[in-house]
Amino acid sequence: MAVKHFLTLKDLPASDVLAIVQRAMELKQDPNKAISQARKTLGLVFEKSSTRTRVAFEVAMNQMDGSSIFLTSDASQIGRGEPIEDTARVLSRMMDCIAIRTFAHSTLEKFAELSRVPVINALSDDFHPCQLLADVQTFMEHRGDIKGARVAWIGDGNNMCHSYINAAEVFDFQLTVACPADYEPSAELVEASKARVSIVRDPVQAAKGADLVVTDVYASMGQEEEQLDRLQAFDGFQVNPELMSHAADNALVMHCLPAHRGEEITLEYLDGEGSVVWDEAENRMHSQKALLEYLLGN
Repeated sequence: MAVKHFLTLKDLPASDVLAIVQRAMELKQDPNKAISQARKTLGLVFEKSSTRTRVAFEVAMNQMDGSSIFLTSDASQIGRGEPIEDTARVLSRMMDCIAIRTFAHSTLEKFAELSRVPVINALSDDFHPCQLLADVQTFMEHRGDIKGARVAWIGDGNNMCHSYINAAEVFDFQLTVACPADYEPSAELVEASKARVSIVRDPVQAAKGADLVVTDVYASMGQEEEQLDRLQAFDGFQVNPELMSHAADNALVMHCLPAHRGEEITLEYLDGEGSVVWDEAENRMHSQKALLEYLLGN
């Protein structure tokens, strides 16, 4: 039987991805329902820094009686130039599942091609599918089924935006992306999902009637030197009360974190009474626990 990997949301059947989200909701209500992963080990191979992703995976494995091993480039032979293919061959003989946080998405694909065990994308420059599991879980907890919903992405056409494009297909919602001309998501991805995805320049146009408005930092990891240029390019793209006045009355606002407070999003949508951002962050653990159950064959 072929090994199942989770490099993008579209690597698994849509019905299975939905089942993972639904299972995450069950596990959140009753953690004791989690199936034991005793004597199983998750490898965390991270070339990029992390808070939520790493902690969510480690806590999830701990709560399921399993264990995890965290490796950075500096603490492994990857940092000394060992080919990723060789690392894949070795680690997948010792571990039961491997989550990789890296730069080039091709690194994940090379690793998965030679891995004997499931490989999870814990973030690459192109996709961040684990975050979408938590985002959809959060929406479903607060508003019910996301199918048919109107979602607005406000900001850079980055890895999160790419995963939202995939999510529009997998979960069957309409996505409008508002971004400046030089910061569009992959044209290939947009074309493949054109029945559900559209690109606009005006954030207000994207937000009109939206059930969910999502944003992210203007400069992602590795783009810090572009911060000033991006601040100028994204002028007018802030998620704030004026923008949200065009969304649906009960629209949710999400941010994957970390946030540049007062930059891409104003404080009331992080700290206000109606904020779901902290539910969204917590749900990283529940959704990744459900994903691990699925990939480990339980």
